[in-house]
Amino acid sequence: MKAKIKLDCQEDTISLGKIIGKLVKAHSLITLSGDLGAGKTTLTKGIGQGLGIKRVINSPTFTILKQYQGRLNLSHFDVYRLEGQDDELGFEEIFDSDDVCVVEWSQFIENILPHERLEIILNHEENGRTCIMHPIGQRYEELVKEIINENNCNGYIE
Repeated sequence: MKAKIKLDCQEDTISLGKIIGKLVKAHSLITLSGDLGAGKTTLTKGIGQGLGIKRVINSPTFTILKQYQGRLNLSHFDVYRLEGQDDELGFEEIFDSDDVCVVEWSQFIENILPHERLEIILNHEENGRTCIMHPIGQRYEELVKEIINENNCNGYIE
């Protein structure tokens, strides 16, 4: 199953993130992929708002990981700079915690990611962006159904 949502503007991306943040449960993993500027960090900002996080969320490109406290804690990874890195990174401990983990550029650490997760692909389109959600695991399939029901926008499940 996959779901596709049309995002016409940055505000739509934030709104979708807020819905995800309100519906997501503890011990969740969301992976984000897409070209530079596709909206990965913008979506994460919305997720943080949905989790009730008051701090400004920005890309952890140079620090790899930033953590925030809200209704649930958010661990926000940007692993772009880890391409080809095979060393023990210690991320598994965080993935096993109750945090909501959002990983930008997750393809660079695919070998250490838990199998079950919500994969989100953001693509530039002529008139905005598309968000493709690919849930892996029953709990993520249920989450995507809830997101589509809550979103009331140009979203559908394939």
